[in-house]
Order: sequence, then structure tokens, then C-alpha cells
Amino acid sequence: MSIALTDQGRPELQKAIEEMVESGFTGVTMRVHDERGEWVGSAGVRKLGDTAKPPTNGHVRIGSNTKTFTATVVLQLVAEGAIELDAPAADYLPEFGLDRKITVRMLLQHTSGVFNFTGEYYDDGTFAPGIPATTAGQEWVDNRFKTYRPEELVRLALSKPARFEPGTDWSYSNTNYVLARLLIEKVTGRSLAEEMQRLILGPLGLSGTMVPDTGPEIPEPHTHAYYRYEDAGRQKTVDVTRQNPSWISTGGDMISTTQDLHTFISALMGGKLLPAPLLAEMCKPHPKVGYGLGVFVQDAGENGGTVITHNGGMAGHAALMYSTPDGSKTLTAALNYVDDAALSMAAAFQKATQGLVKEVFGGGQAGSADAAEPAR
Repeated sequence: MSIALTDQGRPELQKAIEEMVESGFTGVTMRVHDERGEWVGSAGVRKLGDTAKPPTNGHVRIGSNTKTFTATVVLQLVAEGAIELDAPAADYLPEFGLDRKITVRMLLQHTSGVFNFTGEYYDDGTFAPGIPATTAGQEWVDNRFKTYRPEELVRLALSKPARFEPGTDWSYSNTNYVLARLLIEKVTGRSLAEEMQRLILGPLGLSGTMVPDTGPEIPEPHTHAYYRYEDAGRQKTVDVTRQNPSWISTGGDMISTTQDLHTFISALMGGKLLPAPLLAEMCKPHPKVGYGLGVFVQDAGENGGTVITHNGGMAGHAALMYSTPDGSKTLTAALNYVDDAALSMAAAFQKATQGLVKEVFGGGQAGSADAAEPAR
């Protein structure tokens, strides 16, 4: 049985998370499982103006790590024979008039070309807005308890021009995973939350993980999340820990803990959730950015080998999830911060993830802007 070591056991790891707090994060909790056992530490504060440290067993909104869970459910349904990976998505979801060239695989790999409903950033620097997401400032704050239905988000996205012909390029789009959710619900006749419970959460005993749909609460204990915006020319910072996550839907709505994220990614990479051929498909990287099916496949630098990862940020909450390809070494973390329309924590997020991967998995640089990109 692994033992939890305190920060004096791994001072370099405690130093790494304290440096993240110095770079602007309000609270950080990190968990590392490796050949030396388990290490857990936290830094920063649970709540602005308070002195209590973030709880090491705290819940966090995991943002785009939701995509890894969702892709796993789709692939489990492929294994059960309910879905064909290379069938047109339109065969399962005829009501949306999807381009028949878009396959289920393209949804999971972000190669469908479908517009991102939270807004699309183009190579020339222009931005095409979607719904009022966290790039929208006060409009997002004012709307943060609004309920969006997944069908509504998909229809908005499909009313916009596609980014490219299906299968010809790669571009990160939250819409792909809302379509994946609807596909799961259509073929099973059950909600995504029910299928997630049947296929992942129940079998692995992930009691701290949930699919909240429209519910604004996050279970105790948790660290608080914040958002800064301009109101009548003045900067305001509000606590956005409670919010209706249906604005991001399956692009990033799930809640988990660093322990559950470790258990999940370790089991997934260890072959406990998918048959070997489907796990191999999941971890086969797209040549443009190294994205498989719901995971990034990255080089951890010199002597570091390959890491399988997904990170996510979601309105002042973020989570990191890294594993060796066999699941034997993992790094999971919960981060909280003050978010804003300018995504001003993105650079610190990027730098921190590179530093942590280097520290835990071996020398060199790891992480891409895409991997560190928050849900938005």
C-alpha cells in the first residue's frame, strides 16, 4: 500500500507548487504517484482573504479533462458494438444535418472542422464569438447561472461556417464533445451521467467525480474560483465557484478530485477500461498537434519518454492529468485562480505545466499551448 508523504519527503515538488502560487494561482493541490510512492501537497489559499490552505482531497471543476472521460465512454460503447468509430456521426444524430464526411473518430480527435461554440480563434488573429463564454467579461458573469441545452449549443455552432473540410485539418472545438455526449445518449437511451456511472465511475469507485449537467454546486471541500471583469470602468473580482456549467457542457463541465483523476488515468492507461486495440487508437497522435482521441500524446523531453495527458481550465478552476503510457506514474493537480476575459493566466498555466512535467517525468520541455488551453 502506498503511503502519503508530507512535503518534507519531496521538497522539490512542494517548491514547484509554491512557485505556481507566486506566479498568480490562488490555490494549488498536486498528487504524484511514482516509484517512490504517493506524494500529496498544497499551496496557496482555499479562499481569497483567508489563510487556510487548499484541501488535498478537494473537488475541482476539471474543464477539458471531461473530454478524456467522454472519449473513454464512446470507445467503451465501440467495444460493446453500440457505436462504430469510423461511421458517419450523422447516422446516429440525423436531426442536425451534419456533413456525412464527419465520423465519430473525427469528433473525438477534433478533426471535424465544426465551429467551436465558445468562440473560434483564427490563424490571422481574429476571433469569432459564440455563446457568452469566459472571454465575454461581464456578460458571462451576468449569465453564469443560465441553462443551455446541448442541442442549443450544437445548433449555434452549426449555424456558423465550418473551419475546414472534415478530416483535412485539426482544430480544438468544444462542439465535438457536445456532439459526442448527444451520440452517447442517443445510442444508449440513457444520460451521459448514467453511462459514465455504469462504465467508469462505478467500476473504479470514483465517488468524488460527477457530471453536474446544470447543477451549480461543487461538493465540499473545495477551493474557490474567481473571475475579474470591468464594470463601469472599474475592475471587479467575483467568486464564481458556484455556476451553471451547462454553458460549456461536455466541453468541460465535470467535477473531480486529484485522487479520482489519478485512479482514472492510471486505470485507463493500465488497460482496465478499454481493450488494447482501442486504447492504441486513443493514443495514436494526430501529426499536427499530437492529439489522439480525447488525449494529448506528448514528449516529456530528454529521458522523459512519452506522457499521455489532458489539461483543462474552466472559469477559475483548472485540473492537470498526466500519465506514463502504462499508467505507472501519474501527476494530477487542481488549480484555482482569478480568470478574466483576456485569459491572462494562460501563460502562467503553460509555464507551470511545463515545469511540473519536467520535474516529475524527466528533463526537457513538455506541453503545448493547445494542451494547456482552458475550456472557454
